[in-house]
Amino acid sequence: MNFLTHLHPAVVHFPIALLLLGSAVAFINLYGPSRVRARLDLLRTAWFLLGLGWLAALAAVLSGLLAQSALPPEAPYRSVLNWHIATGLGQLVLFGFLLYRGWLFYGAKASRQRAAKNNGAADLLDDPTAHLWVTLVLLLGIALVAATGWNGGILVYEWGVNVLR
Repeated sequence: MNFLTHLHPAVVHFPIALLLLGSAVAFINLYGPSRVRARLDLLRTAWFLLGLGWLAALAAVLSGLLAQSALPPEAPYRSVLNWHIATGLGQLVLFGFLLYRGWLFYGAKASRQRAAKNNGAADLLDDPTAHLWVTLVLLLGIALVAATGWNGGILVYEWGVNVLR
């Protein structure tokens, strides 16, 4: 077993924790009581956790893609591995899209138009016109994180992929 085989299992827990926690904080900001949102800095916390989670997911995807290159191409678990890869890439794209849209919303050009166009919202998570699609993206992202972890668990615990013996 090489370094990459050990690196992937070591980093996969970070995107799971950070993306799920960042999504939970974003939900609290979207739908929580205003007194809680006023007291806590949920916007920065949500974006920080989602950004770190995306970077950790990038590390997990890259290390996983490199580690799987040493696996036999005709392995019986290949279909589960392909779903694991697809859901991992999907969460990377989905959360990346959300971060990009948040960055665009917060950008310098958008800040001049924010008050008139977005009901005074200073952030994407505060924009009432974006609540529905942001909620759907977060829920789909959570589902992809769960599916990626589920398929990874099947690979490890049922097939023994990259497990030291």
